[in-house]
Amino acid sequence: MHDDVNDASVEIEIQPHPLLIKPSGNAFTSESNLRDTSCGLFALFPDELILQVLGYLSEDELNAVGATSKGMYGFSRAEELWKSLFIESPACKEHFTWRGTWRRTVLNLSETSEARIALPNLFSDALYRPFHMSQVPLGPFVSRIPLQNQILRFSDMSAEEFNTKYSNTPFVLTSPVKDWPGFGEWTYKTLVSKYGDIKFRAESVDWRLRDYVAYMENQSDESPLYLFDRAFVEKTNSEMEAGFTVPDCFGKDFFEVLGSDRPDRRWMILGPERSGSTFHKDPNATSAWNAVVEGEKYWIMFPPDSPPPGVFVSEDQSEVTSPLSIAEWLVGFHKVARRIPGCVEGICKAGEILHVPSGWWHLVVNTQPSLALTQNFVPTTRLPAALEFLDKQRHSISGFNCERVKDPYALFVQRMEEQYPGELKKAMEALEAKYNRKTKWEMLVEDKKGSSGGFSFGFAGGDDSDDD
Repeated sequence: MHDDVNDASVEIEIQPHPLLIKPSGNAFTSESNLRDTSCGLFALFPDELILQVLGYLSEDELNAVGATSKGMYGFSRAEELWKSLFIESPACKEHFTWRGTWRRTVLNLSETSEARIALPNLFSDALYRPFHMSQVPLGPFVSRIPLQNQILRFSDMSAEEFNTKYSNTPFVLTSPVKDWPGFGEWTYKTLVSKYGDIKFRAESVDWRLRDYVAYMENQSDESPLYLFDRAFVEKTNSEMEAGFTVPDCFGKDFFEVLGSDRPDRRWMILGPERSGSTFHKDPNATSAWNAVVEGEKYWIMFPPDSPPPGVFVSEDQSEVTSPLSIAEWLVGFHKVARRIPGCVEGICKAGEILHVPSGWWHLVVNTQPSLALTQNFVPTTRLPAALEFLDKQRHSISGFNCERVKDPYALFVQRMEEQYPGELKKAMEALEAKYNRKTKWEMLVEDKKGSSGGFSFGFAGGDDSDDD
């Protein structure tokens, strides 16, 4: 079912860059390039290094450099430079007016009062690529999903079905959220009307909700800021906590034994179209559910031992390297990803919940402005995986208070012994069986040793003669 779709071949209409900057390859058809003729000694540097140097400048210095020549004007207008300036400024922590771009917000300029010089002879991938990626439509990538890749969908599920069949399988539940008391009442606009002056965490900044929504509704970033707040229950006076319930099928969450020492487990997620999370695994070998309250999300996922194409993991799995943005990954790797065995993908719509099994790689992107709630948990069947992670990958443990919890594994085992000794015993036995299980090769070697007193390689024919 459309498994031969070539994403890269889909015709994509990209609007011209606001300053008419073009990719570097276009320089071959032009008599001159402003980056070489109008940047002075900076022309000796790669474009990325020019931007890195400009990143050390203040707002006034950056404007001054931009006034020296057309070439430097083009480099000084890179939005990432102004984004960094704003996020590091005191204004970012106070009430501010979002002006549609980072530069206009820093300088407090309206769109009509901002001067704009056309630079049709400036050719630079470093300047053009972020704009280009911000314009790439999601449609060709999130539609026409091959039949074999489609995430399973169920109207409901029992705890027995989950534990016996689906605890290590991504799936969508299509009905539970629609029964929540808060469903239908929660939208990002109604939340703004109630909690607009409350600050929420959006990646590296804490903004009033009304300021974030103003940004969300009027921006063109390659990677829009993604609101991901762990304290939403307290910030909404527990109103949102009373408005949702965990689906019964997921059963007990064994991380609850940690009480106040457990890592953060639940978040409110809000973002515009194109915002989302690049490939990652959920922390501490936890599973998760993600409920879309408004909008919709596209998910693409891979099993634990199958890193997605374009994603590189260090030997100890503590570091993950991937493309800079979701759009960049989609353009460069989505086509081949769809053909990898084990890849699953799908759309989760408002009123639906997606289950993320522990250890699974996943990328998620909003195909519409979306509001969601998510929670991490450790179900019965994944208890061995959580214990193994806390014991064997201590360098990758996250979310614990290091001053209070010196050894998360020891604390978790202690609390499980106190509250669920039977379940702990079964999980430990499962891990012991895993590590003591002999491979077929090991059993073959032992069998040979037992029958002949030793083991040696043999070849067909059993002839010991020397052929030469």
